[in-house]
Amino acid sequence: MPMLNSSLPLAGVRVLDLSRILAGPWCGMVLADMGAEVIKVEHPGRGDDTRDWGLRVGKTETAYFNSVNRNKRSVTLDLQTPEGQQIARDLAKQCDVVIQNFKFGGIDKLGLGYEQLSKEQPGLIYCSISGYDRTGPEAARPGYDLVVQGEAGLMALNGEASQPPLKFGVAMVDLFTGMYSAQAVLAALYQREKTGKGRHVEMALFDCGLMITAYYGLEALLMGEDPPRYGNSHPSIVPYGVFDAADGPLVITVGNNAQFARFCTEVIERPDLAADERFKTNILRSANRAVLLPELHAELAKRQRADLLTKLSASGIPCGEVLGLLEALNSRRATDAGLVTTQPHPVAGKVNVLAPPYRFDGERLPVRSAPPQLGEGTHEVLQSLLGLSDDRLAQLKTSGVV
Repeated sequence: MPMLNSSLPLAGVRVLDLSRILAGPWCGMVLADMGAEVIKVEHPGRGDDTRDWGLRVGKTETAYFNSVNRNKRSVTLDLQTPEGQQIARDLAKQCDVVIQNFKFGGIDKLGLGYEQLSKEQPGLIYCSISGYDRTGPEAARPGYDLVVQGEAGLMALNGEASQPPLKFGVAMVDLFTGMYSAQAVLAALYQREKTGKGRHVEMALFDCGLMITAYYGLEALLMGEDPPRYGNSHPSIVPYGVFDAADGPLVITVGNNAQFARFCTEVIERPDLAADERFKTNILRSANRAVLLPELHAELAKRQRADLLTKLSASGIPCGEVLGLLEALNSRRATDAGLVTTQPHPVAGKVNVLAPPYRFDGERLPVRSAPPQLGEGTHEVLQSLLGLSDDRLAQLKTSGVV
């Protein structure tokens, strides 16, 4: 039986999502997944930029847009008009959280900045997402994931050592910034329960990008230089990475010395490697990886992937296939977990929507609604929250405000 809305963790919390593209909408979707009512405000004519990115779904959505806007309502407002700005302010008064990622200073010109809204709503949680530190000299610089991947050193640590710096396959900085932002909003909501006071949460893509360099970042500081790049191998554990069997790639993660001994004797039948003093410990294996890895690659290339996976599992060594993305989405593992759902769509008939990854008390949080068509909730939301009449809404639509 699907989880009832009232039993969701953030049931009763209302969010006004004034953000667009990826980091801000991802933050809003996390809150929506957990039960918050999220009202996404978009321009009446074009909507969020991502409605025009990637593969089309229906008339107003794309796969890109859908990936970050499930469980939301869409309300169209032209925020460049005084009427649209006033409606947004009125909506904010009905909300617990506001999310925005306008260019620096842009939101204040609309009368929707934190200082402006918090005067009437001291309990408001307001999340501003920017490219760079809002108190620093680059506050006005626009933030783009790919630019920050380069500036934060992420591209420099990704890829093979023999190749140029490489971006991540997805917009990692945007996604992590969205997740960090959602965490900060949740912390502010928790604190408000105790103090009654709101907070201004300020997040920057560069800050989050630098944070996810993690142990690579700390190693660079210790060494005083960039750590080497290892591609699909681990920087400090050997053997640990992607290897080619005779019929396809697999991941092998030998995490300790006992596993290495079993790997050599039980999986590839090379007890001489386990006995070699150069490979007795992980530190030694890492130091001598240039000697060890060619031997392992040669042995693994002689064997079938399925046989290797069976032996590795029997030996207690973590392993897995390297699947294509479509294979992974259609896998039994994803199907059994309910991670890919099919939702009804008024134009396309049906649409695939990934399910939230969270489980509470053993139950996955539900997809309550597919990503919204542009403006699908405008009439209902403005009428129910602000009491606007049918005539008034018709006037606003005629004038292009909604």
